[in-house]
Amino acid sequence: MKTILSAIDFSDCSINALEHAITIARVSKSNLLLLWVNNPNTTKTILSSDLSDDLLEEVEHQFSRLIAKYTPQLPDTKIDYIIREGKVYKEVVNQAKESDVWLIVAGTHGSSGFEEFWIGSNANKIVTSAPCPVITIRAGIPIDRHLDKIVMPLDSTPETRQKVPFISDLAAMFNAEVHILVMYTTNVDQVREYVHSYAKQSATYFGKNNVKHQIVEMEVDNISTATMDYAKRVDANLVGIMTEQEKTTTNIWLGPYAQQMVHHSPIPVLSIHPMEIPISLGL
Repeated sequence: MKTILSAIDFSDCSINALEHAITIARVSKSNLLLLWVNNPNTTKTILSSDLSDDLLEEVEHQFSRLIAKYTPQLPDTKIDYIIREGKVYKEVVNQAKESDVWLIVAGTHGSSGFEEFWIGSNANKIVTSAPCPVITIRAGIPIDRHLDKIVMPLDSTPETRQKVPFISDLAAMFNAEVHILVMYTTNVDQVREYVHSYAKQSATYFGKNNVKHQIVEMEVDNISTATMDYAKRVDANLVGIMTEQEKTTTNIWLGPYAQQMVHHSPIPVLSIHPMEIPISLGL
């Protein structure tokens, strides 16, 4: 049975992310594992050793309440929880490896009575260190949890296509339409031809797997802004990106592009690591 990991600090932000995870778990028939990390260095409540049990009891109570509330939404699978101690992003990544999860879902900002869980770079560190794809969701995103439209921006690197199989599987689960977003940032013909070619290959792959799709081409100055604006305009539910992208003279795609998307996108972001071996898409 597949497993999805949802990192929780009990803030509204993390509960919103949890509800997205529940929707994906239900459709994909995955178990759902909830994780709370106690970081003694940043937990707001200053605890002496004889009070630590009180905090853990409260966390366990909160987990029990969540599981009782959401279990009816997952009739074919189960929800469980685990508590770890240490640095937040490291423990999320370690748990993902130990449980062999296929997806992590997390909020990017949150503040709770226990800890300022996602403030700072935790979300970005999870995205860049995780052994599997990660969906991040900003606080206050009142977006439909059922995936109807997925925006997939492409660049001129071969690795950009590596997200296609995962997005294809996800789109097939929800019967979602994928918008293959081709954004030209240069007038160099060879670079433009690469991007156009990758879009056609991606469309062929989606077609073979009966995934609804369309190709959208546009000239842009700022890749991050253009991606977010387009996703908002079409009322998308998810944007799928690679965590490492190309650098150009006008846009930095490596690292900062993914980081901008994770921290500023009004739409949930799916981040996927490039593999060492390029994918052929079966073409």
